[in-house]
Amino acid sequence: MVQLGLTQAAMFRADGEVVQAADALYKKCILVERGSFRPVTKVTLDMLKCAKAQFVQEPKVKDEEIMVLMEMTMRNLTTESGIDAKDFLDRVDILSALGQTVLISNFGEFHRLAAYLFRCTKKMIGISMGVPTLQSIFDEKYYLDLEGGILESFGRLFKNDLKLYVYPLLEAKTGSLITAGNLRVAPHLRHLYAYLLENRLIEGMRDFDEANLAILSRDVLARIRAGDDSWEEMVPPVVALMIKARQLFNYQPSVPVAAPVRELQMAG
Repeated sequence: MVQLGLTQAAMFRADGEVVQAADALYKKCILVERGSFRPVTKVTLDMLKCAKAQFVQEPKVKDEEIMVLMEMTMRNLTTESGIDAKDFLDRVDILSALGQTVLISNFGEFHRLAAYLFRCTKKMIGISMGVPTLQSIFDEKYYLDLEGGILESFGRLFKNDLKLYVYPLLEAKTGSLITAGNLRVAPHLRHLYAYLLENRLIEGMRDFDEANLAILSRDVLARIRAGDDSWEEMVPPVVALMIKARQLFNYQPSVPVAAPVRELQMAG
């Protein structure tokens, strides 16, 4: 329905049931993590864990009911050959197996996602993201359709009670750590970025697992397709078993996979 333009968003609970977002999110604080989840990695869950740990400490969130969402846009559902319905449902199933609620939306820009969520709730919203996504938010080419450009976009994004939580990036070439605190943006945007940092509208994540920093989803996907078994150490156990059992992401087993996913879930 989202693909056909019949609705702007669809929500799936962890049990697979489709629910009305407006009802599920009403009067709740919302923490959302956007991604393609091809596949879900250890970084995916560490990012969510760190963001949630900081989100629940916000004065306006304490003692409030929280809804955590893993969000995919239609853009993130597009593969090399277009939108693959099976691939999309497989990703929803993986996230559901991890106990996550999934939101599929037609909102490419974060300010449009924020506007939609704030129509469902008046409580605080947190958005979990990595440094690369934060960098893209400061790329002005995405706001050519707005008369006020990037300033209008940020005005829309932060006009209500919203905060961005940013997971660091390990720079592969230099080994340096890029964080929300030391990220460099275009010179003419530095004061804008400094303002957002100083007013705690953007906050770096703390207590992240340094062992996960070298994990990149595109690298994991490439290893799966290349038959390099090292990818299994980069994803949660349930995810690894589902990928092998269903032969997701072009995985080709060297030997047949005997254990069904249900067995691992029960064992875990």
